[in-house]
Amino acid sequence: MNKTIEVVAAVIFDAQGRIFATQRGYGEWKDWWEFPGGKIEPGETPQQALKREIREELDADIEVGELLRTIDYDYPTFHLTMHCFKCRLANGHLTLLEHEAAKWLKPSDLQSVRWLPADEEIIQDLSNMCK
Repeated sequence: MNKTIEVVAAVIFDAQGRIFATQRGYGEWKDWWEFPGGKIEPGETPQQALKREIREELDADIEVGELLRTIDYDYPTFHLTMHCFKCRLANGHLTLLEHEAAKWLKPSDLQSVRWLPADEEIIQDLSNMCK
């Protein structure tokens, strides 16, 4: 049985309803797009993990809102459980510390980038939600 990795992802909306996407700059999935976030550390709630990860990756503080969806996805070498939360920027600017690139995308433009396979389900939800 493959190992399971539990992560959180921030679906960050701005005042215009656009959604923040980041591009991986390393590893097997280099150049694919994803929502920022990362692994939950022992003793952390998903919300605490998300705030910490966004500070580490983007040097910004966010407000974590409702859980949009939990996605379970089987990658070839591991099983991913990803909790996707609706978020907004509390203060600061999003500064790329780990990613190659980033974009603010209108819901209608979400399909313009190549998303990681696990993110596809939430992309579908977001596209439908904003029609």
